[in-house]
Amino acid sequence: MPRTVRDFRADTDEPLTMLTAYDAPTAAICEAAGIDALLVGDSVGNAALGYDSTLPVTVEEIASRTGAISRATEEPLVIADLPFLSFGVEEAQSIRNAGRMVKEAGANAVKIESGSHTVSLTERLVELGIPVLAHLGLTPQRVNELGYAQQGDSEETAERIAELACEHERAGAFALVLEHVPEDLAREVTEELSVPTIGIGAGPGTDGQVLVVDDVIGLSTRSPPFAESFGDVRGEMEGAIGTFAERVSEGAFPAEEDSSDAEVEDDAAL
Repeated sequence: MPRTVRDFRADTDEPLTMLTAYDAPTAAICEAAGIDALLVGDSVGNAALGYDSTLPVTVEEIASRTGAISRATEEPLVIADLPFLSFGVEEAQSIRNAGRMVKEAGANAVKIESGSHTVSLTERLVELGIPVLAHLGLTPQRVNELGYAQQGDSEETAERIAELACEHERAGAFALVLEHVPEDLAREVTEELSVPTIGIGAGPGTDGQVLVVDDVIGLSTRSPPFAESFGDVRGEMEGAIGTFAERVSEGAFPAEEDSSDAEVEDDAAL
């Protein structure tokens, strides 16, 4: 059976694992590895779509990617990120955009980069049956205001993040992402809340961890200081593609054994 947010909230005996995913093959690999939740993040803009930030990402792009991840997996919780200006402008449109992710794309929940303006929206979405993952700290959709600096590093801003965390829990958020905040603040918020916290650049004191999958597998050319690569997929790809190009240019591929008169299976055809 697919996971639900109730399962996710209850499964805190061990730290929760979450990764971004933007395509079906990656999502299937994440599921096989036992990842608890897959976030179809607007980080797809930087990671896969060639944008300089997350701001240009559209509802259609997130919905398309969410559908691919939903179709490719059964067990992980699938969470769709609501991109810049798809929420917060008008409540009715915000609800329609969130509802599309669940009704059409198959997401189990949506993530919202949160603030004082999203408390009432979170409450309304939850009332309608759309689970919400709140997101505080560094919120990349506010890059033009905040940049990518650590948030909550003053007493005033730390108190505000803690207050907003509690407000979103009361509004019904099933969990909270804390991005690039001091470790002591993340631990304090985690102890205060009854819902799980998922950290990214927030230290080990949260209930779980999330990273961008491209950083984890070593595909990114640039990673934030709080990320870690656990493989070298970029190196493997460069080697394989380089070898292909070399063998073709030398006339070594395709060799006789690579050719066949048999019918090509559908999944092997271009």
